[in-house]
Amino acid sequence: MNNSDKLSMLERAASCLVRYGPAFSPVEIHRAEGAYIFDGSGRAILDFTSGQMSSILGHSHPEIVQVVSGQIQTLDHLFSGMLSEPVLDLAEALCSLLPAGLDRVMLLSTGGESNDAALRMARLFTGGHEIVAFSQSWHGVTGAASAATYAAGRSGYGPHAVGTMAINAPNAYRPAFLSGDSHDWAAELEYGFQLIDRQSTGALAAFIAEPILSTGGMIELPEGYMLALKQNCEDRDMLLILDEAQTGLGRTGDMFAFEHEHIVPDILTLSKTLGAGLPLSAVITSQAIEEKCHELGFLFYTTHVSDPLPAAVGLKVLEIIVRDGLTQRAADLGKHLANGLKAMQTRYDCIGDIRGRGLLRGMEIVLDRDKKTPAPELGARITARCLDMGLSMNIANLPMLSSVFRIAPPLTISRAELETGLAILDEAIAIEVR
Repeated sequence: MNNSDKLSMLERAASCLVRYGPAFSPVEIHRAEGAYIFDGSGRAILDFTSGQMSSILGHSHPEIVQVVSGQIQTLDHLFSGMLSEPVLDLAEALCSLLPAGLDRVMLLSTGGESNDAALRMARLFTGGHEIVAFSQSWHGVTGAASAATYAAGRSGYGPHAVGTMAINAPNAYRPAFLSGDSHDWAAELEYGFQLIDRQSTGALAAFIAEPILSTGGMIELPEGYMLALKQNCEDRDMLLILDEAQTGLGRTGDMFAFEHEHIVPDILTLSKTLGAGLPLSAVITSQAIEEKCHELGFLFYTTHVSDPLPAAVGLKVLEIIVRDGLTQRAADLGKHLANGLKAMQTRYDCIGDIRGRGLLRGMEIVLDRDKKTPAPELGARITARCLDMGLSMNIANLPMLSSVFRIAPPLTISRAELETGLAILDEAIAIEVR
């Protein structure tokens, strides 16, 4: 694709599309397969973000293609009150993978929608209305989810839902609380809940959290944090909702990230990875919570609740992840990815920190490693250079953050493809810091 083609594409976009975030990429994508996307000239670009962190099995996985092709011919969409075999099969499969206490499933379309439903359920169950989240959270841009999103997008839209509050995200690289030279996350969490207690009107309903805050800068909750968070919620009779849009289904080296700390959330939401790139999400909770909410008249009746086509896809996604041992594969390849990134860190002072688990890693770019000075312009240049060289990278570059690469390749990526991506990233950094 030549430059005039790029300009033509962007000019067409300017004439007919609503801009909904960062600038559109100058590369027009014509097809995708496996770990690669391809532009109009047929140039292969290695996808280190699994699309929007969703295509966990890679693009156009042949078994997913087969399921979609077959299901669309027989049963695609129904009246929302009707049931179908794919919906029941997927719900049963999810429950079989999850511990007791997560055994009632509702299937929806997007992550924001599933978080809206979870928050609505928590408010009804507890009788409270106050929702707490992290200061760098991202749970979606729909109603209640947007009110619990603090990473971006809060200004200019009027008041958010009454009773939404935030505590500091526990960033070990940029700690707000120290004990000696170590991040004192326990004191930070305690202080956060002290502030919540002072602000609360006595109507706390839920805390919603990502096990790894992705848009917020790939911040991994410290060891022991999730357990302490759960205890703080129980002490206040509020529910813990875990949003595993990106961490669910094997990506972190556990089937679900909460298993790392051996806790069970009151409500679990899944999205992105469940549909492997197609719009599918789930809200999963306990029998007790579901029964009480039903008695109280819980209503979340959407056009695409319990749709059979995406449910059939989700069922195949679970089958492939379990059958092919992709959770362990993510753990093993994740170590290789982390080692490659850490080796780069020894060569380039602009790499301040490497973090994350499995095949969900963050790499923070700084101007000065000692001062941890943010480097948004350098991060943007490295991103553009990678794309020119055939590697699609995504950088979280929000106003409150430094530049943090979000690295989340498909779980099906080969070791050779992973090494190719690392080599391109290494060369791109070398060029931009010269």
